[in-house]
Amino acid sequence: MDSKKEPEESPDTTSAGADSTTTAVPMEETKPSSPTESSQTSSTEPGLLPGETVVREGKAAILFPSANEVFYNPVQEFNRDLTCAVITEFARVQLAQRGVRILIPGEKDRVVVQLSEEKNGKVDQETSEQPENEQQMEEEGDKKEFITASVGERCEVCQGLHVLEGLAASGLRSVRFALELPGLKSITANDYSAKAAALIARNAQHNNVSHILQASQRDASMVMYEARGRKERYDVIDLDPYGSPSPFLDAAVQAVSEGGLLCITCTDMAVMAGNSGETCYSKYGSVSIKSKYCHEMALRIILHSLDQRAAVYQRYIEPLLSVSVDFYIRVFVRVKTGQVVVKNSASKQALLYNCVGCGAFHLQRMGKKMSQGKHMKYSAATGPPVGPSCEHCGQRHQLGGPIWAEPIHDITFVQKVLSAVSGNPTRFRTSKRIEGVLSMVTEELQDIPLYYVLDHLSSTVHCNTPSMLQFRSALMHAGYRVSLSHACKNAVKTDAPAEVLWDIIRCWVSDHHTLLKGLQACFEIREDANPQSRKRHLTRFQENPQANWGPKARAKAGGGVSSELEDKRKQFQGKRKKQITDSSQLKSFPCKKFRKGTCTYGDKCCYSHEHEQETEEKMD
Repeated sequence: MDSKKEPEESPDTTSAGADSTTTAVPMEETKPSSPTESSQTSSTEPGLLPGETVVREGKAAILFPSANEVFYNPVQEFNRDLTCAVITEFARVQLAQRGVRILIPGEKDRVVVQLSEEKNGKVDQETSEQPENEQQMEEEGDKKEFITASVGERCEVCQGLHVLEGLAASGLRSVRFALELPGLKSITANDYSAKAAALIARNAQHNNVSHILQASQRDASMVMYEARGRKERYDVIDLDPYGSPSPFLDAAVQAVSEGGLLCITCTDMAVMAGNSGETCYSKYGSVSIKSKYCHEMALRIILHSLDQRAAVYQRYIEPLLSVSVDFYIRVFVRVKTGQVVVKNSASKQALLYNCVGCGAFHLQRMGKKMSQGKHMKYSAATGPPVGPSCEHCGQRHQLGGPIWAEPIHDITFVQKVLSAVSGNPTRFRTSKRIEGVLSMVTEELQDIPLYYVLDHLSSTVHCNTPSMLQFRSALMHAGYRVSLSHACKNAVKTDAPAEVLWDIIRCWVSDHHTLLKGLQACFEIREDANPQSRKRHLTRFQENPQANWGPKARAKAGGGVSSELEDKRKQFQGKRKKQITDSSQLKSFPCKKFRKGTCTYGDKCCYSHEHEQETEEKMD
């Protein structure tokens, strides 16, 4: 998301990014105080123009002009580190099939973290000198010769990967790819802005990666549309826009190679989290609703949109990793072609019924498939799964979706990324956070869409909240599976139906003394209720790294920062603290109905009638 926004009159051809949200200000070189802070140097460094700033992240040193035409957000270093880790493992798998072995600095031993097993309070670790696919290559060494690919080198052979960053801005992400990822044949760093394209070329030269990285100044969609031919497609496409990636998705699913990798970021979380369901539908073909599980729903909305657009061209997606972090969501999916598999698309999507009262939800698949010997029969799904009102609280249902209802991660692939990061922790500055997030991902129930939030369950019946271990233990004692979610700190992802959850809450309220109808919950703590990522105290949820760390205002067309968003933040700063919680304070405000002559409460009105009377007396 290192990109710059052009004038809003041509939104489909712009290339602004959410990494471009914090300006880089010249300052003295300092040691980063947290994993999310990147070092900057002053303009005294040789080769810099007056007023220029150098930002260092990973192995890259990026030049930023004093006019602030292009922006940098240090909080997004986690995004870029995670992307490098994912593409590395993708390249390892892809190139191993082509007879190419990749070499990563510092990666000698591969540590495989087994989160599901524990002995004597310690996590078992298996160490192997080489990855599994490379061991297989060694065993087949007598049959064919292998090529070694190192970081910073151009993989001259035809097997090298072609990478496109469609919205590159300063080129930071692409420069890091060139310096830190092995097995790359070419990187195209594109941006619609002429200033950004010139800066990309200069940064490529400054980092000595011009032999791999080429700058491009074009509309991102057109670059991808022109690469739809089988021989011109890109193996990896990274789209990190400012806001919604929807204008680029149709071109992206066509321009990625067979089995290639799409890396997509969405920062328009207000739209995807239910604040504007009609806008979400216009962009992604899905209605978002306000709910406690909105962050995972946002992931499933973008996956639904990708799969729907790919299906038009007889292609389908396979999600490798989908994460909701900070103020954005990030998905990594492989795109493949197959008319037979595309027929399953309808059965992978689901409508969502959400109760506005208690928050209970039900999924309704869009299609149904049945096996008939060697053939599959497809038909319309039957439903709905709910009645006119909620069976638990009697409130109405909201209808949302459709959303992706299949697993959003490939656990085998995630384990490979986790193993690589754990075995080489010095490679990334945010390695601890990557390890924590991916550990939680591997613990999630993959076949259970969405989740409940423990705080909301207890607040619905106005009771104290049980501890997470107690609630998880109660579900396990009842014979159900349960896990946490990386998308929400107090999430409860379980295969237990909603009535079981409410039975457990009722038992908690009754303090185990009153006999109630339904399930009788046992809150005795179970050892397996505490997941490994929690026992190991991994960095699972990021604390606020700095003040005003979220997405900032987009770039102006002529350079500089738009102050509109910052002005709004100052206007609403402390808004919640100023809210009136005591009804007696309302007497200081005039009654609008009294002014119109329609207030019938008289002296019992909670608003004041005195101000209006005083005004009338003064006028007399």
